[in-house]
Amino acid sequence: MRQTVNVERNGVYETGDAPALLIVGHGSRNPRGVREFHDLVGLVRRKNPSLTVEGGFIELSRPPISECVDRLAEGGALNVAAVPLMLLAAGHAKDDIPATLVREKMGHPNMSFGYGRALGIRPELLQLMEERISAVVPEREKVETAVLIVGRGSSDPDANSDLSKIARLFYEGRPYPVVESAYVSMTPPDVAEGLDRCFRLGAKRVVVFSYFLFTGILEERIREQSRGFAEAHTGVEVRYAGYFGPDQRMVDLVIERYSEAVKGDIRMNCDVCVHRVAMPGFEEKVGAPATPHHHPDEQGHHSHDHHH
Repeated sequence: MRQTVNVERNGVYETGDAPALLIVGHGSRNPRGVREFHDLVGLVRRKNPSLTVEGGFIELSRPPISECVDRLAEGGALNVAAVPLMLLAAGHAKDDIPATLVREKMGHPNMSFGYGRALGIRPELLQLMEERISAVVPEREKVETAVLIVGRGSSDPDANSDLSKIARLFYEGRPYPVVESAYVSMTPPDVAEGLDRCFRLGAKRVVVFSYFLFTGILEERIREQSRGFAEAHTGVEVRYAGYFGPDQRMVDLVIERYSEAVKGDIRMNCDVCVHRVAMPGFEEKVGAPATPHHHPDEQGHHSHDHHH
């Protein structure tokens, strides 16, 4: 029998026998980053006291996923919905975590596992990034400030291209003249190249935002490389706006991904569609009906030279 799960509007779960939520992190050699992950898991627990919540890592940090699943099994959980705590769907969300869940299923044949999607490109995250940047760039200075969004970098071109999309969406409707993206590992442009590009485009100053959930070795590297670039180039101002960090909006987003995993409602990307979400400068489009319009270069119905 399918379980019924009711979600409240404010992201709080209300149900007796909802599947357990397993939050899967990447893991870090940086103890502060690990602590921030556990802080977020704690926030999810506090907001959803009736829900069984476990949080663990693929590698590098404790507890490993296997330990989390064992704990859930001991507590009598039969259904588990796993949500990858990853900003973008690269190799970890696409391969490593599903493989881990297959292994856990083999070890716990009586349990069923659902899988949610990565946090993805979301207006809440763009808004949170805006808050972090606004903390170091006053309103009046934004028109002369370029934004450099630095992602982890991946061997997955799809995940890398997502950062370009994020940079463009952040640019839309905001006062910054230039929003560029760069990567701290695996793929160019690197931090120095990204900063150089911003200044060549005429920016008076650049603010760097690390597109990371938590701190870690790479986040600290971005911070150091930004500082190093500024020191090596006189007359250049670089400010560092940090990273996301545990936040209540992340909690709501994790619960939304859990809810999708439970209901099996994984849809196409409508998360940043101007018809659904009030993006800065495009608010009037929300809820506007889609109207068919004529594309001049389409083949008309009457043309006989159209080959199938």
